[in-house]
Amino acid sequence: MNSVNTQEARAIAESGANIVHHVNGTAFAGSSARKQAVFNPATGDVTGQVSLAAAADVDAAVRAAKATFPLWADTPPIKRARLMNRFLALVNENKDRLARAITLEHGKVFSDAQGEVERAIDVIEFACGMPQLLKGDYTEQVSTGIDNWTMRQPLGVVAGITPFNFPMMVPAWMFPVAIAAGNTFVLKPSPIDPTPTLLTAELMHAAGFPPGVFNVVQGDKEAVDALLVHPDVQAISFVGSTPVANYIYETGARHGKRVQALGGAKNHLIVMPDADIDKAVDALMGAAYGSAGERCMAISVAVLVGSAAEKVMPKLAAAVAKLRVGSGLSSESEMGPIVTAQARERIRGYIDKGIAEGATLVADGRAISVQGHEQGFYLGGTLFDHVKPTMSIYREEIFGPVLCCVRVNTFDEAVQLVNAHEFANGVSCFTSDGNVAREFARRIQVGMVGVNVPIPVPMAWHGFGGWKRSLFGDMHAYGEEGVRFYTKQKSIMQRWPDSIGKGAEFTMPVAK
Repeated sequence: MNSVNTQEARAIAESGANIVHHVNGTAFAGSSARKQAVFNPATGDVTGQVSLAAAADVDAAVRAAKATFPLWADTPPIKRARLMNRFLALVNENKDRLARAITLEHGKVFSDAQGEVERAIDVIEFACGMPQLLKGDYTEQVSTGIDNWTMRQPLGVVAGITPFNFPMMVPAWMFPVAIAAGNTFVLKPSPIDPTPTLLTAELMHAAGFPPGVFNVVQGDKEAVDALLVHPDVQAISFVGSTPVANYIYETGARHGKRVQALGGAKNHLIVMPDADIDKAVDALMGAAYGSAGERCMAISVAVLVGSAAEKVMPKLAAAVAKLRVGSGLSSESEMGPIVTAQARERIRGYIDKGIAEGATLVADGRAISVQGHEQGFYLGGTLFDHVKPTMSIYREEIFGPVLCCVRVNTFDEAVQLVNAHEFANGVSCFTSDGNVAREFARRIQVGMVGVNVPIPVPMAWHGFGGWKRSLFGDMHAYGEEGVRFYTKQKSIMQRWPDSIGKGAEFTMPVAK
């Protein structure tokens, strides 16, 4: 959380921007007096203050969602889908407005923010097909005179806790699927960039969703804990760091909730000697430095196999030196600022560690200054070579524009290196050898895999999720796995009096 000093507090007061909650279809100030500064990371200016919910405010949102749930769950799926389709149209009409809000509070370049909105749209489109996705199975005459069928029904009030790095896309992994399936939703977004989710709530209301179906509660750990222990919250979906994901999973499960908690990552890209080196370098640049590396699917480790290292490193160093860093609203910028001053200092600390641990610093982004935006939270692209698996910059998630290059001799060593890491979110391999590609896809122990694709984020109907300590829970986000997460199956067996035999039956029923 950002601390607010006297100068910042004065700037907040002068800005006049007060960002609150959205509960039961309208703005909701809440009962808490706690506030947090919201910054434009490109300039370092305070742009407003966001309310931080107390447990009572969370309870108000949950009560609103609970009151609406019976009516919403009883609404025919086709009617829910039509409302979702209206929402989809409004998001399409407001794409640039949403993207601009993302850039102003997160800092990513505007074209990247537009891409984020497009990926959110993909999941909303998927949710519009919910009548088909909710269809059950039916077996006639499963036994003499008996029919058996299954149906999927909503859970009730469900909640999402989402990170700063994708304030539009990651919530959209959750609420469209949950709501179209008949649940009501409480979203707790990051307080660092709260405006995109409030714009989303406005569009949901404009689309005609009943009050209480979609609620937004701004806040920090106090709001998170209130959701985790609230008896009327049936399920929680989370995206964030592994320590917090572990905490969310354990606490939510202890309180009887279904939990899906997506954690951290250390994504590798293996470059084989036979790869198209220019394409591999382009892939590394975009995947490592896009969105300032603040992506859970960012490539943070390049694994250079054999002679690939001597081919890749000179080209990669030259490309990093030319990386254009600046305001996300400038069409010339390829990489925007870091989201907060605190995050920038944390990343600088990792660069210091890498140097101290003996890695070769090829490109140093710590001293960059952007003309006209000297107070912005900028870092340049940073590149390390000769990184070892024992180093903290290899083992830990940096979540910034720092690419670590590890050299290995063989493909087998590369696979073993990736599989030994505690995180297993995403991985990629660049090669021209079909057998290497096949063996890579089969043997790698990671949830999302790319072959000559640097950031293998699945499309909306396939689902998103890692393995090992990158995911706590049994089901991935969105896609059919998301439908299963936000619904429960009911199996029904039925027969009528003419087929019922005489007398009590004391044995296990079997097909007859």
